[in-house]
Amino acid sequence: MDEQFTAKESPLCRTFSDGDHSVDIDIYEDGDGGWLLEIVDEHNNTTVWEDVFDTDEEALQEALAALKEEGIGAFIGPAETSGGWESP
Repeated sequence: MDEQFTAKESPLCRTFSDGDHSVDIDIYEDGDGGWLLEIVDEHNNTTVWEDVFDTDEEALQEALAALKEEGIGAFIGPAETSGGWESP
């Protein structure tokens, strides 16, 4: 019988706001002991890191650093797309 993996969300997931914009920082297990990072904007566009992080705290720190360095606007995509664009 095949065992199906259900991703576990980190308790460190949060919404980050700056000015009139907000994004969700989503961090979840990859099934192999690592943590995946994704930022989802208000239009449901996503930015997914290719790197796997050792801890959920490392993933959160990477997201916060990227938002600070690049600005929240770098993670806001157009309203008419259905998501899927990648950055880092």
